[in-house]
Amino acid sequence: MKHSKNKKLLNQLFQEKKIRKSSRFKYPLLSNGYDKIDLIEAAKTLLSRNLTMGKKTQEFEKYFAKKIGAKYALMVNSGSSAILLAFFCLTNVLKKNKVEKGSECIVPAICWSTTLWPILQSGLKPVFADVDINNFCIDYSSLIKKVSKKTKVIILVNVLGNSPEINKIRSFAKKRKIYLIEDNCESLGSKYNNKYLGTFGDFGTFSFYYSHQVTAGEGGMITCSSKNDYKILKSLRAHGWDRELKIQKIKGFNFINQGFNLRPLEISASIGIKQFKRLNKMMKIRSQNRNMIIKTLKNSKNWSNQFNFFNPTKNLKPSWFGLPLMINKKKFNKKKYLKFLNKNNIETRPIISGNFTNQPSVKIHKIKFNKKELLNSQEIEEKGFFIGLPTDLLESNKLIKLTKYLLSVDNF
Repeated sequence: MKHSKNKKLLNQLFQEKKIRKSSRFKYPLLSNGYDKIDLIEAAKTLLSRNLTMGKKTQEFEKYFAKKIGAKYALMVNSGSSAILLAFFCLTNVLKKNKVEKGSECIVPAICWSTTLWPILQSGLKPVFADVDINNFCIDYSSLIKKVSKKTKVIILVNVLGNSPEINKIRSFAKKRKIYLIEDNCESLGSKYNNKYLGTFGDFGTFSFYYSHQVTAGEGGMITCSSKNDYKILKSLRAHGWDRELKIQKIKGFNFINQGFNLRPLEISASIGIKQFKRLNKMMKIRSQNRNMIIKTLKNSKNWSNQFNFFNPTKNLKPSWFGLPLMINKKKFNKKKYLKFLNKNNIETRPIISGNFTNQPSVKIHKIKFNKKELLNSQEIEEKGFFIGLPTDLLESNKLIKLTKYLLSVDNF
């Protein structure tokens, strides 16, 4: 009986499965994140019994670095851990010109929790800047106003495939000797002036969480261009251990630094490689779906400019994560409208987490900010949300149903 069940499971995994088409309308953030080949690679790794970080992880790191044009890439267990390592590297005792505790780090108010918390966790002080209303990324003029003598780090968030004026920011940071981190967890594959996002700063961070451009279930990557930084990151990733760093050992377990356990699993790496090799294909389909949704909305007889769309920054070739929408109405009940969409099986999300200064945790940690200086961030929270972009081409009947529900905003 047990053998029969195991055989059935293997057949489900390795054979094409006939999926019945449901008449029920559903529009999730991502309908099917894994291809058959991804599951086969995961199964191969599982059957090899080599599950902890090893050769597959190293293979993915080397391929990733070469593909995006980074000197070094290090895989970790999440994009959040990648950001954590970036800050703990900057403040580490082994870092040349390290950032001193109490220094300031500028962060956009539209961010994720683990963009912000590593700033505090590494002993730095976060300073919120506003974002550009058109691309939702940090606004250059707001950033400049926030710079002080204590500013030692800027962290950018490349939102849902888009970017800020990253060349201007990089040049400014370089002149002021300010370290630059790119939180590129939502924008893998996007290029600015033909250079991949995530390679402009001192560190670039990436996420392979479900529904992102590449999904390995969990996992992340951090890139850098300094060999010394790479060595620090590598030791921090695994307990402060010097394993694989080719340092003269005092004993078998030689700890040269403080550290965490942020290692990925080989299964995540094996899925990640396969998905990463299909990235361009998935980017193309997502872009086509985005264009079709916008076109169908605008061609509807009920269209009356209910939404403003999220457009790419000049000189950017985007890798879209989702389709953000800004409700273009003076009076509406966003909460009821989103509840209506979710009830009708259209999955929605805020733009990252909205204006993060509204989160209760900001009050608990007594982070100071001026609401009047974050008006764009607040408007995005009040009017913005996003829906998914599938990696399979949308069928016309699904497009029509989706746009019909979206245009119901007039009723709220």
